[in-house]
Amino acid sequence: MSRREIVIDPITRLEGHGKIHIFLNEKGDVERAYFQVPELRGFEKFVVGRPAEEMPQITSRICGVCPTAHHMAATKALDDLYQVEPPPAAKKIRELIYCTFMVEDHALHFYFLGGPDFVVGPTAPRAERNILGVLARVGLEIGREVIGLRKQLRDLITRVGGKVIHPVFGLPGGIAKALTPEDREAFLAGADRAVEFALFSLKLFEDIVLKNPQYVEWIRSEAYTHRTYYMGLVDERNRVNFYDGWLRVVDPSGREFLKFPARDYLRHIAEHVEPWSYIKFCYLRDVGWKGFTDGPESGVYSVAPLARLNAAEGMATPRAQEAYEQFYATLGGKPVHHTLANHWARLIELLYAAERMQELARDPEILDPHVRNLPGAIPREGIGVVEAPRGTLIHHYETDERGIITRANLIVATQNNAARIAMSVDKAARSVIRGGMVDDGLLNLVEMAFRAYDPCHGCATHALPGQMPLLIRIYNPRGELVRELRRD
Repeated sequence: MSRREIVIDPITRLEGHGKIHIFLNEKGDVERAYFQVPELRGFEKFVVGRPAEEMPQITSRICGVCPTAHHMAATKALDDLYQVEPPPAAKKIRELIYCTFMVEDHALHFYFLGGPDFVVGPTAPRAERNILGVLARVGLEIGREVIGLRKQLRDLITRVGGKVIHPVFGLPGGIAKALTPEDREAFLAGADRAVEFALFSLKLFEDIVLKNPQYVEWIRSEAYTHRTYYMGLVDERNRVNFYDGWLRVVDPSGREFLKFPARDYLRHIAEHVEPWSYIKFCYLRDVGWKGFTDGPESGVYSVAPLARLNAAEGMATPRAQEAYEQFYATLGGKPVHHTLANHWARLIELLYAAERMQELARDPEILDPHVRNLPGAIPREGIGVVEAPRGTLIHHYETDERGIITRANLIVATQNNAARIAMSVDKAARSVIRGGMVDDGLLNLVEMAFRAYDPCHGCATHALPGQMPLLIRIYNPRGELVRELRRD
């Protein structure tokens, strides 16, 4: 048997573009699998020279799936840049809109992107592994509820945020308008529906996935397991929080390793560049870059739903806390290292976001008309952080005294996850492809390794580490050049 190459191009059911390049040796086993990101967006560069107050609108154009995350991180960076604290009502309205966004985004991923692998089956015909296949399995009524709920929640974001794709409500020191009693009632109705939907989705996961021994075996298998560090935002009691808090990192055994404010992120997070991808690979500076490997000696870490649950000590709402406890009891305790468990963790977060919507909408302070404090400080530097659906998102701006951007640094969730995603794809390929036996179902099992992270490469490739044309040289473990690829 001769050496072979297998290319999955394009990879499917994700935001952005990517491909997987698999090299087989003479025995037909995987020698190495590369997860490559060939697209480049350049946002860090072309925002230079723009007024800082434009950043919430400019950066929301990075991604049509998670514009609210970039809008919110940019707005919080402007709070820091102008040294102005928003009024309590403004912060609560921001968090209310953000939790609304998290519910509809997590629903999108589970039912449209990641869920088909479980609801329909990972080795089902390719034409069925999509939302239509999901609807055929769970019924059109459920499909109408998924679509109807997402429309209702997106309408709520539009109602207060101005637009759902590119929100316009965030301002330094607050928001553009207050919440009316009618707005509040609309959010309460949406929150109640979201809670019921979240509970239904968790029950669906239990019935279809957890009661299927084959699916549980895949979740627990070494093919989809990496023992890394985990990072996420937590509140004062170390519970999951999407909008605010401290960044907490736990080691592979689950012990707290770091806890720091967003302003200190450069002391703890660094970026590594490889010549075969436009994405940069983040790692913990406190540990160091040791290559694509896991364990306590490696600086590789993860973000996203599973990481947030691992990095926290609980959920801040009652039903989500119950689901959190069931999650760890079923999977053998904290931390859980199984990549595919991200799908279950995502549904637990969906429930938390829905319950938090209820809490915020019922808070009487949320109707306070005072929703902005005007900034007065001379701008120099601002840092904002939120938990995007895909994980920790950091915006960092430096300006001149007029507030014109002189430097921007964005670290998005998919960058934080990039090293672990590359490891996951390589390990899954090595595990499922043996003796040269390759078919569409096996290749989808490889794709499932990245899909669990819900990556967005449009967000993640915003700076230029090289130049076009991109030349990729691939070497074997002996240091010998195996192949040279060129992308114009």
